[in-house]
Formats: sequence, C-alpha cells, structure tokens
Amino acid sequence: MITVGVPMVAATAEPKPTTKQLAAEVEKLYSDIETLSEQYNGERVRLSAAQRSADVAKKTLAKSESELAERRQKAAYLAQNSYMNGGFGSTPFALMGGVDPETYLDQASTTYALEMQQGQEVTEVANAMQAAERAKAGAAARAAEVKKLLSSLDSQRKKITKLVKKSESKLYSTVAASVSGGAAKRVSFPVVGDGKAAQAARWALTQQMKPYVWGAAGPSSYDCSGLMMAAYHTVGISLPHYTGNQWTSGTHISTKDMRAGDLIFFYSDLHHVGMYLGGGFMIHAPHTGDVVRVAPLAGRPIAGVVRIAD
Repeated sequence: MITVGVPMVAATAEPKPTTKQLAAEVEKLYSDIETLSEQYNGERVRLSAAQRSADVAKKTLAKSESELAERRQKAAYLAQNSYMNGGFGSTPFALMGGVDPETYLDQASTTYALEMQQGQEVTEVANAMQAAERAKAGAAARAAEVKKLLSSLDSQRKKITKLVKKSESKLYSTVAASVSGGAAKRVSFPVVGDGKAAQAARWALTQQMKPYVWGAAGPSSYDCSGLMMAAYHTVGISLPHYTGNQWTSGTHISTKDMRAGDLIFFYSDLHHVGMYLGGGFMIHAPHTGDVVRVAPLAGRPIAGVVRIAD
C-alpha cells in the first residue's frame, strides 16, 4: 500500500530586512511626510483665502443691509409724502390750488420719477444683498471643506510619523547596542537622505576616532564647532568656527523635526554643538582627551536645533 503524504517543508523565518532596506524605508516615509506637509500647507493657503472671502462677503452683506434700510426709508418717505399731497393720480386739479397745470404736471412727474427710481434702487440693493448672502454661504462651505481636508491630512501625517519611529527603531537598534558600551569605537551608521545635510553627516562619520583639540578644524583633529564647519565645507557651505555664530547660521527647528545634518546646541550658553544623525544619535567632538564619536542624545541639555541645509 502506497501512502501519499504531505511533503515536509522546513519552517523558515522571514528574513530580516537589511540596514540598507530599512534606511530606504525610512527615507520613503520621510518623503511621504514631506508630500503631506506640502499638501497641508497648500490647503492652509486655501483655507485663508476662503476665510478672507467669507470676511469680505460678511462686510458686503452688512453694507448692503444698511444701504437697503436707508433706501427703504427714503422710498417710504416719498410714498408718504406723495400720499399726503394727493399723489400723481389723485384728483389733481382739485388739489392744484393756485398752481397752473403745467407746473403741477412737472412736479407730479418729478415725484413719480423719484418714486420709480427709489423702488428700482431698493430692488438693486435687495438683489446685491442676496448675492452677498450666497457668497457668504459659499465661502463658509469652502472653509468647512478645507478644514475637513486639513484634519484628514494631519491624521495621515501622524500615522506616517508613527511608522517612521517604528522603522527608525529597527534601523538604529544595532547602532544603539554598539554605542551603549561607553568606550569610543568606530560605528557604521546608516544616514538617511541624499541632500547636502545628509552628505555632511556622512562625511563627519568618516572622521570618527580623531582626537579633540581646542581650536582645531581638521584634518587630523577637531573641536566641536570645527567639526561642524569642516563637514559643511565639504558640501560647499561655509560656517563660522564658533558655536554662537553657527546658532544664527540656519533655521531653528523643533527637536521632533530633526533630520540628519541638523546642528544640535547644548547648554544655555551654547558652548557645545553636535550633528544629528538620526534615531536619537549625534556625532560630535566632546572635549579634551576624547575623540570624535557617535553618541546618544538622551539626557543631554539641548538648547536648540538649527537646520543648515536640506
């Protein structure tokens, strides 16, 4: 008897993504965030425009309401005056008194023309007011629509930001293990990005293990601001060799928005600076007796972050 069985297949775990794949994943997520951010900015411009339109429509409506009330009052006054004087069609010759027929007819036709003109003006203002009301309603509807879209974009951005943190955690987990020992060692760090800031960060990593020397800016030794200056010099950007001036050399950003290549300043007097690499790590030249090294940011007194380039 022949028994046909299910072939035995050895269970294999799904291969872990490589550092290169994880870096590409993080870069793609950052790109998605930037795309959403630009959409968000565009919709904010639309919202401002819609709100301005609503404000203009509101002012126009208020003006039209005031003008309509004035026109109606004038029309009512003319009608009342005409009634009290007999009107154009009321036994004219009985009310003429000593006025000759030609003069009376001139006065009557003028009164009639004013009544017609005033009635037409009232109609025009009423139409303008209706148009203003429609414009106000339309602008309010557009503003509500844009606000809804802004909320959706913000929600998407928050979801992707969470994915970025998750991917970065995987990407930098091996780095964390190698840096946590305390002793300086050369670290292979995956820098995400292709812009000048990322290029400067990659170059700074090539200077690991070179000694800290006060006032030095390479090529064999560095102080903290000298390393930053030298790194950005390699991508064609000139920085002063002084933390105080480097602090004013770019755009100040939030720590939650840091990207590779951003300069991180420490202490209230800004006497130390490092370069962000990603995943909560930086590269810096610490102090006399130490070397250029990768280090975690956790627990350090960050004064602020400056973006020099994208």
